[in-house]
Amino acid sequence: MAGAMGQRLAELIAKYEVPGAALAYFHQGELHEFAAGVLNADTGVEATTDSLFQIGSVSKVWTATLLMQQVERGRLTLDTPVADLLPGFKVADAEVTKTVTVRHLLSHTSGIDGDLFLDTGRGDDCVEKYVEACADLAQNHPLGVTQSYCNSGFVIAGRILEVLEGKTWDAVLRENICEPLGLTHTWTLPEDVLRFNAAMGHEEGKTVPVWGLMRAVGPAGLICARPRDVVAFGRAHLAELEGGLLENPQAMWEPQVDIPNPHTLGKQWGVGWILDEWSGQKVISHGGNTIGQHAMLWVVPGTGTVVAVSANGGHSGAFTHAVATELFAELDGLDVPPVLGPPATPVEVDVERYTGVYERVGARMTFRAEDGALHVLIEATGALAALQEPFEIPLVAVDETTFVGRREGEPDWNSAVFYQLADGSPYVHFGVRATPKIA
Repeated sequence: MAGAMGQRLAELIAKYEVPGAALAYFHQGELHEFAAGVLNADTGVEATTDSLFQIGSVSKVWTATLLMQQVERGRLTLDTPVADLLPGFKVADAEVTKTVTVRHLLSHTSGIDGDLFLDTGRGDDCVEKYVEACADLAQNHPLGVTQSYCNSGFVIAGRILEVLEGKTWDAVLRENICEPLGLTHTWTLPEDVLRFNAAMGHEEGKTVPVWGLMRAVGPAGLICARPRDVVAFGRAHLAELEGGLLENPQAMWEPQVDIPNPHTLGKQWGVGWILDEWSGQKVISHGGNTIGQHAMLWVVPGTGTVVAVSANGGHSGAFTHAVATELFAELDGLDVPPVLGPPATPVEVDVERYTGVYERVGARMTFRAEDGALHVLIEATGALAALQEPFEIPLVAVDETTFVGRREGEPDWNSAVFYQLADGSPYVHFGVRATPKIA
């Protein structure tokens, strides 16, 4: 497989219209690296195995790991209230302000509206200023009752690290992960990244107008790295590896919450990691999306296989899923679950019960019925609205509560699951986020 993977990677980026990609995997004691395509369609600079790609929200596992190091040092527990660690911390709900814990942040169960993308400048105080701005964030759902992806929660987690260590999150990351693991090609700030060949994001085959997100959201998603560095980070979480980052990395694999829509990234969330099972093997993983870039990291503790892949545009989600499907079948004999699609036999569902407006910070979804079928208009709101035009997707029922749909020209289906909280409040779980019905 190793010998053929270089050619296969080139074939897959062509199939999925990905400008460039890099792949690294560790299997049975050996590291393998491959790259194909270009880093920038405008310049034609070739992707290499040492090229840096934005790994986006894979960064969240790094932030979670840093906090688990603090737990192991006895400086806090997962159930320590955030307010005990951040004097003056506040969100809109006074009770949540007092009771939200580190565990809530790292398992995406805080309910704090999670998609606040706020530019608070380039200074070393940018994370501190971001957390101050969280004072106005309302609850997406009540504390601890469900799971909803929360970027803001991980910025808050990053601020906890800054206060405990008296340094920026970037410095804490370097000193506690990058330097101990010898990661020479892992950086967070563009002035460091530009010393290397770095990928540019692409949308519809063209370079994106903005290279990266604002510095303030660093703890949630600003790491840039070559895949072999990401593999080294993943390997450091394997219990049998000496010189790892944690005394008990398995603590991060413990399920914290079931994901209401298990058809996206996995069935449960642990501490930072997404948890799933393929062919009877536990799999811990995380994905990341930034502006025109995408990355995935998978770790199979039972076999010791670790895979990291990054791409800079095109149908990147379908591309990384295809890479995983082929690679894990060959390496470990594992069947990667296929992306959920329409059922072979149409399902009759009363879709009127799901019509209405569902909204959270950063996104508004309007579901309407047309000829017995459900359609959704998705609109970005807030700081990222200018980067994404509204679009509509027709949906197909899979069962009474689950629907799938895809944008025109996209190869993969996206799934939406409608459900209710214990108090009867209606929600839709779409894009790993819980969104309440407001009208």
